Amino acid sequence: MNALFIIVAAILLLGPLIAIHEFGHYFVARKLGVKVLVYSIGFGPTVLKWTSKKSGIQYQLSALPLGGYVKMLDEREGNVAEADLPYAFNRQHPWKRIAIVAAGPLINLIFAVLLFWVLFLPAQEQLNTRIGKVLVNSPAATAQMQVGDKITAVDGAKTSTWEQLNFALVDRAGETGVIHIDADRNGQATSFVLPIQNFLKDQNQSPLDSLGFIPYRPHIPATVMKLNEDGAAIRQGMKAGDRIVAIDGVKMKDWFDVVEVVQASPEKLLKIDVLRQNQLVHLEVMPQGKRDNMGNVSGVLGVQNNPGQVVIPEEYKQTIQYGPVEAFGKALDKTGQISTMILNSIVKMVRGLIGFENLSGPITIAKVAGQSAEMGWQTFISFMALMSVSLGILNLLPIPMLDGGHLVYYFVELIRGKPVSEQIQLVGLKIGMVLLGSMMLLALFNDFMRL
Repeated sequence: MNALFIIVAAILLLGPLIAIHEFGHYFVARKLGVKVLVYSIGFGPTVLKWTSKKSGIQYQLSALPLGGYVKMLDEREGNVAEADLPYAFNRQHPWKRIAIVAAGPLINLIFAVLLFWVLFLPAQEQLNTRIGKVLVNSPAATAQMQVGDKITAVDGAKTSTWEQLNFALVDRAGETGVIHIDADRNGQATSFVLPIQNFLKDQNQSPLDSLGFIPYRPHIPATVMKLNEDGAAIRQGMKAGDRIVAIDGVKMKDWFDVVEVVQASPEKLLKIDVLRQNQLVHLEVMPQGKRDNMGNVSGVLGVQNNPGQVVIPEEYKQTIQYGPVEAFGKALDKTGQISTMILNSIVKMVRGLIGFENLSGPITIAKVAGQSAEMGWQTFISFMALMSVSLGILNLLPIPMLDGGHLVYYFVELIRGKPVSEQIQLVGLKIGMVLLGSMMLLALFNDFMRL
């Protein structure tokens, strides 16, 4: 994946989200009689602009596509002709200003609902929530969960898909206590209590790996079909057709076992036993370290496997299809679930339950956008919907400079009957600049560390 592809994918992702956000402000402002002067996508030097002869509004594209703005007539930003005073933003009733400011974040949430709705409409064949493997010495193993148990709920919330299950578990990130799992075992309802401590504070593990139960995985023989020319394996004598039978004396049952061991062993010398033409060959290979988008390092051998046609047993499959109305309800529910998860994560980050290393900036977003575009339109649309929810929720935070900060001022004005003083707003502006600047610097620092 080259840099140009990543940049184009990031523009295709962020461009529509920014345009829609600013359109929310723009549309409601015009409907409520406020004069709009400029509608801009991006900040900084103007790349392209044109002015509507009918409305006099200047539309423009700017060089830095990390945001945008709608400039409205406002006495605080320059002289306003007496005839235009009724159309100035600052002269509007607080409820009108609240509607204009809130329209941007809200339209992002509405857009996310529509994107999720599109994704829920087609029939989807996927794995059901039946456990495929229980990891040894894990909370799931201790609680005596078994392969074949079908998970039906987490902490009382129904989970019919692995995605819903993961969302329910991520919602407990940073916590210490217990997680309640309900399951169906051969038609009998059963429950498990899994202890957690600083859950998911170690970002190297997924929620399922942390608890010790994972979905069904087909049996794929641990046979090397192809080697990368610059990989660690080929340099140490591994060949196509080798079947990996053991690593550091531990038997490898299938390809997934190999992947787990190798990924957990970056820059660590592994003793690998392979079967080559019915003869056992002993190799010593050190997997190269590779960082993912979140900065986690995993081992890579430089080998590939081609499983061919994979057959999944019927008891592990399910087909999900919703009608238009039901799909819309699911989209609303998913948007609300993600919004709650984002807010909970912010609170836990402030409380120190989740590390600030989870903050991501434009570099990580661009990389994930590129990867999701490579994986297909559905993955890309799903990531766009997630980013739209994030943009909407983050802009509603009560931080000066953000839409949420302005909403606080206008609600205070409604209660007091007069505007918040300019001095207080100036202090708030400075605080907001420090907070947002610090968050952006931290996010960029995290991005560079992940590189």
